[in-house]
Amino acid sequence: MFAEKVLQDRVVVVTGGGTGLGRSMALRFAELGAKLVLASRKKEHVEEAAHEIEAKGGAALPLTADVRKSDQVEAMVDAALARFGRLDVLVNNAAGNFMSPTELLSYNGFAAVVGIVLNGTFNCTLACGRKMIESGRGGSILNIVASYAWTGSGFVVPSAAAKAGVLALTRSLAVEWAKYKIRVNAVAPGPFPTPGAWEKLVPSPEAEEEARAAIPMKRFGEHAELANLAAYLLSDYSGYINGDCITIDGGQWLVGGMFNRVAMLDQDGMARFLQKMMPGGAGGAGGGGDR
Repeated sequence: MFAEKVLQDRVVVVTGGGTGLGRSMALRFAELGAKLVLASRKKEHVEEAAHEIEAKGGAALPLTADVRKSDQVEAMVDAALARFGRLDVLVNNAAGNFMSPTELLSYNGFAAVVGIVLNGTFNCTLACGRKMIESGRGGSILNIVASYAWTGSGFVVPSAAAKAGVLALTRSLAVEWAKYKIRVNAVAPGPFPTPGAWEKLVPSPEAEEEARAAIPMKRFGEHAELANLAAYLLSDYSGYINGDCITIDGGQWLVGGMFNRVAMLDQDGMARFLQKMMPGGAGGAGGGGDR
């Protein structure tokens, strides 16, 4: 897509950068010249991704950090500056999610998702944003949300509420921090198959076909498509884009909330669907923490 290394020497922090979409974006950023800081609660994930980047001649720093804990986030930022001397880009990708009828949610379950998605995004944005402001060079922040941040969606209420908060944060800071030369944007991906989480959301060929049929383009997203969009939004080519959210889902959001179709099933059908989704067959579905 790009004829040049549009991210040459930019230092990019990617939370949840060791697996799934975070890893795919990080690898693409490295190909385009960026130096990567990969953060995850599981060090083995980011170490594997960092080794892959370095094997191709890139630079990467794997770090362990729980985005819910501000002290660990501050330590991550300090380590990034100690290694690379600057910080140009933050991609808030770390996420947690699970499917459940809302009446069966626990208070702790709701708090866990909001803690990672909303509080974690704020923690990383504040820590990195302050350094960008101090540098005088500005920077770019990209938040990974979902279309149900504005449509809403049943059965993923904690994630929908948290992503809505992230979208509001995106638009608010785009205005407030523009004077510091910091752009803040978001991307809302639709279904992109990833190892682990995908099998929980579409546990059978029938479920996969149903999910594909709900997308106007009748296919799922490819990781390269998201990675190239993210790279564009972080590059100087998008220098006048600020406070926007780009949806990349084949038109799915236009036909309704992502999981609202489950509410259209009868009670028996809903029970069978949710039994497949929930860990241990308890009635919901596990989501990935690292996307």
